[in-house]
Amino acid sequence: MSHLAQLRIAATYLRGGTSKGVFFRVDDLPLAAQTLGAARDALLLRVIGSPDPYGKQIDGMGGATSSTSKTVLLSKSTQPDHDVDYLFGQVAIDKAFVDWSGNCGNLSAAVGPFAIDNGLVDAARVPLDGIATVRIWQANIGKTIIAHVPMKGGMVQETGDFELDGVTFPAAEIQLEFIDPAADEEGAGGAMFPTGNLVDALDVPGVGTLTVTMINAGIPTIFVNAEALGYNGTELQDAINGDPKALAMFETIRAHGALRMGLIQHLDEAAKRQHTPKVAFVAKPADYVSSSGKRVAAADIDLLVRAMSMGKLHHAMMGTAAVAIGTAAAIPGTLVNLAAGGGARNAVRFGHPSGTLRVGAEASQTDGVWHVAKAIMSRSARVLMEGWVRVPQD
Repeated sequence: MSHLAQLRIAATYLRGGTSKGVFFRVDDLPLAAQTLGAARDALLLRVIGSPDPYGKQIDGMGGATSSTSKTVLLSKSTQPDHDVDYLFGQVAIDKAFVDWSGNCGNLSAAVGPFAIDNGLVDAARVPLDGIATVRIWQANIGKTIIAHVPMKGGMVQETGDFELDGVTFPAAEIQLEFIDPAADEEGAGGAMFPTGNLVDALDVPGVGTLTVTMINAGIPTIFVNAEALGYNGTELQDAINGDPKALAMFETIRAHGALRMGLIQHLDEAAKRQHTPKVAFVAKPADYVSSSGKRVAAADIDLLVRAMSMGKLHHAMMGTAAVAIGTAAAIPGTLVNLAAGGGARNAVRFGHPSGTLRVGAEASQTDGVWHVAKAIMSRSARVLMEGWVRVPQD
């Protein structure tokens, strides 16, 4: 039996927001993996260490959670007035597939720094000191993200005093603008509210009829009131992730919501589309203790939100779901807006399992149709390791 040497592929391991993933330049991938298809998926699965029936991803770069089983592919942009094309692959942990159906808002914070470091942004547009504006084309959903990346002495500034709940150490702040975040390639022709309603009754077998807000903004998301599920909105990961019945319930809600949103045509398709839609439950403000032991006071937040990602309760909040939260909060009458007290607002601070996060959105209504020009939030990013990743040639 012959034994082939491992492939050696240039890669960078970065943290972006409360996620981390393996970043590649498309041109550095083996030729067969430079385009979408089975070869690319097989490569990324092996890089991350999936599928792993043990659920640990020991033989790969993944961290065995939805937040750490991620890959990013970048190239010079093919779009006018953009610097870089950004494609995100959410790698399943125990199954052999890569989900390309949505963006990762957290890793979006690391795209600008990687693009600058790897020469994907015209040097004339990058200041020695100050803020570099990186125009990102999010290829999964066909949307624009503007990243404002701090520079110092011609290099990306990574260290700083910006604190992000869910991340242990402070870093430099990167502001992200998600332009026109309502999806236009997914669900009901791209309507922000695919059913045409701010609130719907969703029939879920074995659960009942739930009052929900289903929105396409940042990422397709199904919002439900916490109390309707028997929760209070202050739950941490163990309360959900250690309860198989709860996980099955959320997956059933997700599948039926995906069908109602037009994201899938048959219920069994939901199993091959784990990344989207998300399911989140909301509640009015309440005191609680975060996963780090930090006390969060009801007076310091507008509402509580907990969100499911890849079948588990997220340890903090997905960046794209934060966009959905900010957008829905800005539109009077949605469940998110009502949990935050109702009325017009252009920003909210919500409590999540790791602490709090502020997100803003600019919403307006024309001829009865809601539009959001952009959603804004701050994140941070840092290079953890750079060099080459090794992958068996088989």
